[in-house]
Amino acid sequence: ENWADLKDAGLLAITIPKSAGGLGADFTGYALTAEELGRHCAATGLTFNMHVATTLLIGEICSSLEFDADEQTFLQERREQLWRGVVEDKMIHSQPFSEGIQPDATAGYATKAEPVDGGYLVSGRKIFASLAGACDFHNVICTVEGDPRIRFLGVPHEADGVSFEGEWDPLGMRGTDSRNLLMDKVFVPGGNEWLPPGAFNQAAKRYPYFYMTLSVSYLGMMRGILDFTEGYLKTSGRRDFAVKQHAWAEMNIRYEQAQALCYRSIAESGVDPTQDQITRAWSSLVTTMEGAPEMASTAIRICGGRSMLRPSYIAQADRDSR
Repeated sequence: ENWADLKDAGLLAITIPKSAGGLGADFTGYALTAEELGRHCAATGLTFNMHVATTLLIGEICSSLEFDADEQTFLQERREQLWRGVVEDKMIHSQPFSEGIQPDATAGYATKAEPVDGGYLVSGRKIFASLAGACDFHNVICTVEGDPRIRFLGVPHEADGVSFEGEWDPLGMRGTDSRNLLMDKVFVPGGNEWLPPGAFNQAAKRYPYFYMTLSVSYLGMMRGILDFTEGYLKTSGRRDFAVKQHAWAEMNIRYEQAQALCYRSIAESGVDPTQDQITRAWSSLVTTMEGAPEMASTAIRICGGRSMLRPSYIAQADRDSR
């Protein structure tokens, strides 16, 4: 239902240029929107990130990188194809990158693409493949044997050889449907290679802010926790209790710190950041991701034991934030 609303509002195309039928938002515009979505439904905000990360990557991020003439032509053709699918056909994209093998942005991937006539045969396994049952394309990173350049391929959801492993029954973020994606010689048309070979290597090394896109959903969750707690304090008759006032002040300070650091880092986003800027971006990520569960715990102390019972928003936020 939430994704149907996103489609109706045109938000699938939020970072697609207006000239291509999108809303034309930049990284900051996406962040503000994702924060507001996370404020009301963290799972929707998080999966929205999985979709928009692709349109940001092939759009604003790649526009700041360096390509030769052939690569630029390749990129523009694939951009227009992907943008058209999102704008006209409301296609949903996801980005299951993780394999659980090696924590490195450009190394350690076991997923392989075998070149064949008209495209590739892709085989491999991705964990935490959010939107497993809802997206139209699983955009995976993989390599061709003997070629270190990373390929960014759009695996069609309905293609033969695509399957999902296990059930998605986690403590929190239950709405993301992040089952494991299995690919067994899945044919991917050559036209679904969204980036020139090696472009992802360049983006990962030169534009690390790409990995901040998910944290704004948790920032929104922090705002939602504040909303719930404020409502409790206004209606419970216990607003003026000193212990609750102190904890409420702590929550506000933590949120303001996380938001200020987040948007300062996003405002600085660009290629080849300085070491200080990289440190600030990572600090923002940690501050937000660790701040959300801490705020949920503080909210439970303020609002009392009943706030831990379903269907309390705080009970859900406490699970989702972890």
